[in-house]
Amino acid sequence: MSLEKLPFQLGIHPINWVGEDVLEHGDFYTYEQVMSEISALGFKGTEVSRKFPAAKQDLKQALQQHGLQLTTQWKSVLFSDPKRHKEELKAYREHAAFLKEFGCKVISTAEIGGSILNQDPRRGQDETDVKRLDEEGWKYFVEGLHQAGQIAKDNDMDLVYHHHAGTVVEQPEEIAKLMDMTDENLVSLLYDTGHGYYGGNAPLTLLEKYFHRVKYVHLKDVRQEVLNQARAEKFPIRKCIRSGMFTVPGDGVLDFEPIFELLIKNNYSGWALIEGEQDPIDHNPYEYAKKSKQFIQDTIEKITTSDKTKHS
Repeated sequence: MSLEKLPFQLGIHPINWVGEDVLEHGDFYTYEQVMSEISALGFKGTEVSRKFPAAKQDLKQALQQHGLQLTTQWKSVLFSDPKRHKEELKAYREHAAFLKEFGCKVISTAEIGGSILNQDPRRGQDETDVKRLDEEGWKYFVEGLHQAGQIAKDNDMDLVYHHHAGTVVEQPEEIAKLMDMTDENLVSLLYDTGHGYYGGNAPLTLLEKYFHRVKYVHLKDVRQEVLNQARAEKFPIRKCIRSGMFTVPGDGVLDFEPIFELLIKNNYSGWALIEGEQDPIDHNPYEYAKKSKQFIQDTIEKITTSDKTKHS
């Protein structure tokens, strides 16, 4: 089954080539090589990489040259601290205006207050425990999200919240609380299979429960043996990534067939991006992407063929 015939739009994240949290991963890549390989694989949709041109016109030209569409770019926020709301919302407006220029429909958004991703400016490097939000922190966090969600709407986009390993929204009860406390018209969900599993969620259950809020998808697999070691030895999240905990769909333990079945059944037609997030020296990103793309195409063809047989 060709990419064009898939029921949803399949793209790939440049994080397969260039690490965003582990900066030595793929630091030798140029944006030209990354874009060229993404394009050669037949993908049209991708997110922003730290290696991509920062200037708007330069980025537009590079994407156009390689036949690529920008789907979104991660935006960290620190809304749990009310003193930061003004500057955070100013930065969010600027980010929304930037993405709108590229025809993006969603803004990938995540709270970094209390995180162990080395992004919370108030914390040290590679701490091992997330500082969970108290009720006051949740209140200010949700207030900020609602205001950011309105900014997204004003720019014809949706805020998609990225539940993410090493942050204050990763565990089932935290995702549930976020969904319960937020207005579904202002806050949607970025469903991530790998980060969901790392956070203790059953990926299929998570999708079943919140499909009506999902407007963007990251497809990521997990190596169980590395996750087990990370849990036992309490790895910081960056050590998890360095150790190869995440990989591309079809190379780990997650069962993607029922996930794809549910996406198809519910007529999901948005973007789903492949993410591996591993050392490109040990795991050639082009080859892993090629295998994962084939795995996804074969799995979906199996599902759709089976459906046709059932209804014939």
